[in-house]
Amino acid sequence: MAKRKEQEEGRGRTPTTERQRLDKWLWHARVVKARTSAAELVETGHVRINGVREKSPGHAVKIGDVLTIALDRTVRVLKVAAFNERRGDAASARVLYEELGEAKRN
Repeated sequence: MAKRKEQEEGRGRTPTTERQRLDKWLWHARVVKARTSAAELVETGHVRINGVREKSPGHAVKIGDVLTIALDRTVRVLKVAAFNERRGDAASARVLYEELGEAKRN
């Protein structure tokens, strides 16, 4: 694992503990059921990072970013608090974010 981080840093990438792909984070945080659904949600313009619409599923999010996610009948505002290497259960997903706003129903 340490060797992988050295290789990533050597290629100009930040270590995986500092940033993560947007679609992967949404999936790990259990905002959606499948990673492809997360990518589709981003591509269709339903996700904002710090108030700016993002259409690239590969965009890197970092701790402290505020995500505004428009789902079917709700809007969720989440602050990125952590990352996971793997998708876990609901309890481990809950520690990845801090819920900032009340869910707004349409």
